[in-house]
Amino acid sequence: MDKVLSRARGTAIYLVYQKFLDASKAMLTTLRCGDVWRPCLCMYLSFALSVNIREGMFYWYTDPKAGPAFSEENVRFIFSFGSIGSLLGVLLYQNVFKDYQFRGILFWSQLLYGLFGMLDLILLLRLNFAFGVPDKFFVVIDEGVSQMTNQLKWMLLLVLSSKLCPPGIEGTFFALLMSIDNLGLLISTWGGGLLLHSLKVTRVKFDNLWLAVLIRNIMRISPLVLLFLVPRSDPSSSILPTELLKTKEGEEIHEAENIELVSLVHSTDESVSLEGGEMDVAISCPSTDK
Repeated sequence: MDKVLSRARGTAIYLVYQKFLDASKAMLTTLRCGDVWRPCLCMYLSFALSVNIREGMFYWYTDPKAGPAFSEENVRFIFSFGSIGSLLGVLLYQNVFKDYQFRGILFWSQLLYGLFGMLDLILLLRLNFAFGVPDKFFVVIDEGVSQMTNQLKWMLLLVLSSKLCPPGIEGTFFALLMSIDNLGLLISTWGGGLLLHSLKVTRVKFDNLWLAVLIRNIMRISPLVLLFLVPRSDPSSSILPTELLKTKEGEEIHEAENIELVSLVHSTDESVSLEGGEMDVAISCPSTDK
């Protein structure tokens, strides 16, 4: 009994190991394809180059001397409007831009994301008072519009990532793409902290914060030179080449369906032949009832 259990465990471990090897080989084969790694590289650099200096802006918002001296409750209120802007970005993509080409939507969303970042520069230089706009209202508009364009870009990249997943390993490969995107976000946070540190921006010193905002906005626009890596296709068309659409698991499923159909056909033929044999016997045997 113990030998049977150990053999069953060894078989289960071997099957899991074989599945892991098959999935790893399939992911490596997919990543080597130019139609896959080029959009992945563009998505990664799009996140990594958009440096995050949110902490510096937060301390400037709450500073009573250099900034508008917002309370923590006011800052939370402002960030809640950013969440509303993200929701509007999702609705805008779903109802207006979901059938447009990837490259065109990514171009405009990335460009607007960089241009709307200039609103922070206007706020830092206190130019909003020249237009008669108070700080609180200006910051709410800035946060809402920036998060809306960022969410619009994020929705586009999610759809693009789903189109890059080959059949059979969709969940695993999509998780890999999300890990690459999250690594880009982590690099952007580190890059923003390094930028603030190099410009000597602290919790109480904001002399070069405007320069950090300007550099951030330029870096947000810089991924536009990599748009040639993104296909021109729309979400309704296929991006992967034909050879990647044929997976081992798909072939196994197809073979299993054929086997079931063949067995069904054989059983039907056998039943028909048996019925035919019974009819022949009935016809050949003379009737004894007279």
